[in-house]
Amino acid sequence: MIRWAPQQTFVDELDGLYEGWSADHVESPALLVANEAVARELGIDPSWLSSGDGVSALLGATPPPHRTVAQAYAGHQFGSYSPRLGDGRALLLGEALTHDGRRVDLHLKGSGRTTFSRGGDGKAAVGPMLREYVISESLHALGVPTTRSLAVIATNETIARDRPLPGAVLVRVAASHLRVGSFQYAASTGDPELLRHLADHAIARHHPHCAADPEPYLALLEAVCAAQARLVSQWMAIGFVHGVMNTDNMTISGESIDFGPCAFMDAHDPRTVFSSIDHGGRYAYGQQPGIAQWNLARLAETLLPLLHSDVQEAIRIATESVERFASVFRVEYVARMRAKLGLVRPDLAGEEAVAVVNEFLALMTSHRVDHTLGFRSLSGVLRGQGEAFAALFPAADDVRSWATRWLAGVPSDPSTRLGVADGMDAVNPVHIPRNHLVEEALAAATAGDLGPLDSLVAVLQHPFERLPGDDRYLSPAPDGWEGYMTFCGT
Repeated sequence: MIRWAPQQTFVDELDGLYEGWSADHVESPALLVANEAVARELGIDPSWLSSGDGVSALLGATPPPHRTVAQAYAGHQFGSYSPRLGDGRALLLGEALTHDGRRVDLHLKGSGRTTFSRGGDGKAAVGPMLREYVISESLHALGVPTTRSLAVIATNETIARDRPLPGAVLVRVAASHLRVGSFQYAASTGDPELLRHLADHAIARHHPHCAADPEPYLALLEAVCAAQARLVSQWMAIGFVHGVMNTDNMTISGESIDFGPCAFMDAHDPRTVFSSIDHGGRYAYGQQPGIAQWNLARLAETLLPLLHSDVQEAIRIATESVERFASVFRVEYVARMRAKLGLVRPDLAGEEAVAVVNEFLALMTSHRVDHTLGFRSLSGVLRGQGEAFAALFPAADDVRSWATRWLAGVPSDPSTRLGVADGMDAVNPVHIPRNHLVEEALAAATAGDLGPLDSLVAVLQHPFERLPGDDRYLSPAPDGWEGYMTFCGT
């Protein structure tokens, strides 16, 4: 059984930030995916998870010992402010404790209309819910903080999108579903106590060290900024494009959340966009650090009443805090990129290392080199097996010139270089969710065949190691995939 937490802290502490609601009844549910690893963390018997009683409980048909709720939040979507968003097709099922005592949310997505649906049907299709499962499992295996999927359940009903599609409900596990948009909504109510309660709740749940700080709410802002700097630096390192970095999709915990129009780059290009509605490239790969800082500025605005009684002083404090994001991100990002390139010599100056990194990224862009394969091929050069690197980069003076500067930043001793190469392979994945393979797996699953999806996820759970028979999972998309687009699935 699920070990429900003895309290539902969000509901108990934050009246005004939710509406009590129930999930739609599902007549004939069928379990598509059961994440046994996540189940064990929650103390759930996987056999129960797959049973009729388990599926019924996860769909909210067997009520937990408290009420389910739709959470309220606001948000800037593509830069435009919406004062009332909220869970339009989702419900907070409750809170559970992991085996090591961490409190997490269990959350439904696609469970029907709520008070926040704004004309939508509140449903979700099989494909987008399985995409969330695939991407979140890949990010988790890559060591990136992320929400995870406990289960995907087919509803055996047809929902209307651009064409009729089979419906599904996702059961998501998250450190919480507190977002920048949660603070925007609380601030918009004009109730200073609700805002303070939300900030205190966020501190207790995610950043408890802030409670002892003389300025706890400033400490909270700085903690969220640091968490997001780490997260976005990890996205950039692996070539991940979130695709819809609205403020309602930025968590206070620092987890990745909401995988609709997201994907991993093939050819490295800072302008890469996958969202079908991001016509201006607001959320392109190279824009992600700047957008994160912009979103954090929106969080800082909501906290102004808690930072200082004088508005101008509060603005000064908040501005200085948000402006530090750029330097924190730079430290995180450069450290990750140095590790990816094996630039471990302590005498290599930071600016010199940054120049080597930036030149390599520029070469990958100009030569249309695959982001994942480009970084992974470098360790072979250190092992005296540079054929893969040479195949990616045509013989060109700019590549040879860069390689000379790069190797000058790597230890010259052959045995040491082998250790550096191993370290590079530990941070440069060989397996990512290739877009053409994800689409192939989702199409098959939508048609009733889960085999390709299961095989893909099994490979993605070992991102840094070659596996027997994994050749088809390594190559970039075939010709004709330029301009690949993803959709929210709403």
